[in-house]
Amino acid sequence: MPPRYPALLLALTLSLAACAQGPGTTAAPGDPIEPWNRDVLDANMAVDRAVIRPVALGYREAVPDYARTRIRRFVTNMNEPRVLVNNVLQGRMLDAAHTLLRFTFNSLFGLGGLYDVSTDWGLAQRTGDFGQTLHVWGMDSGAYLMWPIAGPSNVRDSVGWVADGFLNPLSWVIPTEYLMARGAVQGLDLREQTIEGLDELQRGSLDFYARLRSVWEQRRNAELRQSTEGGASPGPAPAGGPAAPVGGEPDPVQVLSDPGAADKVIAIQPLALSQPRISAAARRRNSAIRRSGPPCCRTVVNSARRDASSLIVPVR
Repeated sequence: MPPRYPALLLALTLSLAACAQGPGTTAAPGDPIEPWNRDVLDANMAVDRAVIRPVALGYREAVPDYARTRIRRFVTNMNEPRVLVNNVLQGRMLDAAHTLLRFTFNSLFGLGGLYDVSTDWGLAQRTGDFGQTLHVWGMDSGAYLMWPIAGPSNVRDSVGWVADGFLNPLSWVIPTEYLMARGAVQGLDLREQTIEGLDELQRGSLDFYARLRSVWEQRRNAELRQSTEGGASPGPAPAGGPAAPVGGEPDPVQVLSDPGAADKVIAIQPLALSQPRISAAARRRNSAIRRSGPPCCRTVVNSARRDASSLIVPVR
């Protein structure tokens, strides 16, 4: 965002935060202006169906995957100075050094960022924005917000988004029209990447608004963990579900708690996974015993099979 324009968004963010704390509200905690947010989401989806999604599909058809990847790498490289500044503000000096090296190597050896040579050399991308920085400094997330076109956010991240327009040194030297073009291209490329994911999210949701809010919050929490734990970016969220937490798979209980989820998950009890492996010879001997043994033994075996099959149960 160009540094000369953020005051209007900041004022609007703070006014929405004040409305969210007004008297007489009955909305759920964390989303006190849910009716407003739902109306904005409905408007966003109408614009998306009419304009943004068709343009994203056209962009996919007209621009080869190789060229789209080069554009994505270039835009990402332009954001690295902002990540670097926020890494320093958060006290993540090792991540700041990684980011500085990434920006230097990709700019010099990756033709201005068109190629991500740093990842190939073991320097994975780090996260860093002023919303993270405010989180490290102890600021609460505030109310959940749904912005026109921009989508899900909250009060803290909205203020951070405004501040990031000042913190990226490139914003001070690049003309405003180029910054606006970069933002448009970045948004279009992001929409192209999420066409199938967003479609699947809508199809698999009883309440699309609640599901989208839950997925966004889990994804954002994974990014916020980077501000305290450090390390590489958690990566893109899988289609129709939240991003996996860094260092492991998503917690099934966390996924099932999504209010708008329509799908069910089949869980396998740990006992079913911990049975000892039986050799082929032992299986043949056991099979011969079962066929030749008395009826009482066959009954015991059949009962054991029923018990083992009962270990696979649906999660209600």
